[in-house]
Amino acid sequence: MEISLFLSAAVIAGTPLLFATLGGILNEKVGNLNLGVEGMMLMGAVAGFIVGFKTNNALLAMLAAGAIGALGALIYAVLTVSLHANQVVTGLSLTIFGTGFSGFLGQKMVGQVISDQVKLSLAPIRIPLLSKIPVIGEPLFNQSSFVYLGYISAILLFVYFLYTNWGLNARMVGENPAAADAAGIHVNLYKYIHILIGGAFCGLGGAFLSLVYVPAWQEGITAGRGWIAVALVIFAGWNPLKAILGGFLFGGLDILGFRLQGAGLSVNQYFLDMVPYAVTIVVLVIAGIKKNSLNAPPKSLGNAYFREER
Repeated sequence: MEISLFLSAAVIAGTPLLFATLGGILNEKVGNLNLGVEGMMLMGAVAGFIVGFKTNNALLAMLAAGAIGALGALIYAVLTVSLHANQVVTGLSLTIFGTGFSGFLGQKMVGQVISDQVKLSLAPIRIPLLSKIPVIGEPLFNQSSFVYLGYISAILLFVYFLYTNWGLNARMVGENPAAADAAGIHVNLYKYIHILIGGAFCGLGGAFLSLVYVPAWQEGITAGRGWIAVALVIFAGWNPLKAILGGFLFGGLDILGFRLQGAGLSVNQYFLDMVPYAVTIVVLVIAGIKKNSLNAPPKSLGNAYFREER
């Protein structure tokens, strides 16, 4: 029972990381390194909370979060795709902008709690049969519809990139945009679409925090999860299915401290808070050392595409 409860909490804590990681994968598959994940998550978190608080409608709150995340991504796309701005600097600026945006809009919402109507709409739904699987059944298949959306999104993106022409074109844009352009693929269009959808996923990740995980508004609600998601893209090897495992693994690390304290173990809280970020650094170091064709990033990642140089 204790293991099942821990796994269930890890799934809940890992879901915002999953959404943000999927958003990062969408960006990087077409060759754009977007370090603005944290900013887009914060924008989605505040937009989703405000709409949910004002309308008591969970669906509208999720749509608003996705839309505002996509809006943040649009700013990034215009600067990096159309104006060829430096992707790293633009991404960092987007995070700063998103932090200020959420702080400004959320200043009057601090301490407010989401309504019971929204909570009920996003309450756990037990899936028959699947929830009966030993050990993992309850943690994976007795969750909010928001969590199930994360599963479905990861599976669909895996199928999209591996088995559809559009997905293969997107991967070609990320690997060699000049060759993709020569083959008649509209490089900038593919970049814009994937960056915007990626931003929407990041916004949904933020909304999960403010609508389900907390569910209330507080400053800096993402607490650095956007940066963990950037590392998880590498940890997952740009594979949406592996992002599920990565998200839930780091979700488990995030709630480990509460479980240890609940078990009566005396462990320094600051050390426990540090663990997910320390593991993130280790993951990046290992990924940098252990490079191979299976976990290699898209070859044009981080490079602006100038069609005139083709």
